[in-house]
This record gives sequence, structure tokens and C-alpha cells, in this order.
Amino acid sequence: QVQLVESGGGSVQPGGSLRLSCVASGFALYFYAMRWYRQSPGKERESVATIFSDGRTLVEDSVRGRFIISRDTDENTVYLEMDNLQTEDTAVYYCNRLNRGDPWGQGTQVTVSS
Repeated sequence: QVQLVESGGGSVQPGGSLRLSCVASGFALYFYAMRWYRQSPGKERESVATIFSDGRTLVEDSVRGRFIISRDTDENTVYLEMDNLQTEDTAVYYCNRLNRGDPWGQGTQVTVSS
């Protein structure tokens, strides 16, 4: 059974940093593309960053230069390192496999405010 558990969120001031983790179970993430998403109140869920099975990464323009996606295949975990956080980064962050229709985890809340 596929399960995704996100953690690492919190409240920070603008310019702060956080590292999110997504522990996957029920499959080996080495074989799949994984993506971080976020959803702010009243907005659609949007893609943030993707790591493909071959290790290539893709980061959306809105966070490029500030966010880095990585993975640890031994720990079956995907990470999102977020630096220079801004108020517009406030959202619930989720991870998921690409195009598999897996159930969503509970997400982790990131709040950026002064």
C-alpha cells in the first residue's frame, strides 16, 4: 500500500529556511519521478519541484534559485530544501509520485510571515 508522509514544515520569517521530508512506503522511489506540490488557501494545487528516476531535477520558475529537490533512495525519502522563503511561499506542501494517482498525504504546513 502506497503511503506518503510529509514533515518539516513550520513558521519562519521572510528570508528563513526549511527542509521538508517526504517518506515514501509501498514502492521504491528510485524507479519513479517524485514531485513536490503546494496549495495555498483558495488556490489550486501547484507543482513546485520534480526529481526524475534518473536523478534529474526540475524546479518551477517561482522557486528556482531558492528551492532544491533531492532524494535519498536508501531512506526512500524525498527532500525539499527551501531557502530565502517569502510570504508567497506560505502553503501546505505535499509530495507524490508523478502520474500514478496515489493517495495524497496529509501535507506539511509552511507559514512565512514577519
